[in-house]
Amino acid sequence: MGGIQTIDLKGFVTNAVKGVFQTMLSMSLELEEPPNFENITTGKHIVGTVGFAGAAMGNVSIFVSRQFACEIAAAMLSMTVDDIGSDEEVHDVIGEVCNMVGGDLKSRLCDSGFTCSLSIPSVTFGESFRTESKGWDRHERYGVRNSHHSALMEVYIKAAN
Repeated sequence: MGGIQTIDLKGFVTNAVKGVFQTMLSMSLELEEPPNFENITTGKHIVGTVGFAGAAMGNVSIFVSRQFACEIAAAMLSMTVDDIGSDEEVHDVIGEVCNMVGGDLKSRLCDSGFTCSLSIPSVTFGESFRTESKGWDRHERYGVRNSHHSALMEVYIKAAN
């Protein structure tokens, strides 16, 4: 087993996000380099986060604008954006999308020898805020984009001592 530094974290996370968006939302995403962090974290946005613990510990978060979150929710619920009834529906969908991405990442970590379990997802929403976590072996950000919107994935990870 290689160390936590040797795993293809970028491939794990971006493939997980692209797969979830394609399979569950019928949305194609492309890698956006460099990630457009400022555009996503200013104005109203939503962050879904799921943690994992075991031989690998950390969390993965997905940042999206409120507008993109509404489009994701509409796609997941087979509705139009205008038919979305509440912010709660949008938050639930973002939490579930993050949970699916986290589950895929967990599977890839386990396949690489880093067994771990997932937490329940959390959703944070508001305007012009950032999140930060300290004390990790790796902290990486990856951007993806569809034809209209960007999303940012942020991963913090370390090996258990």
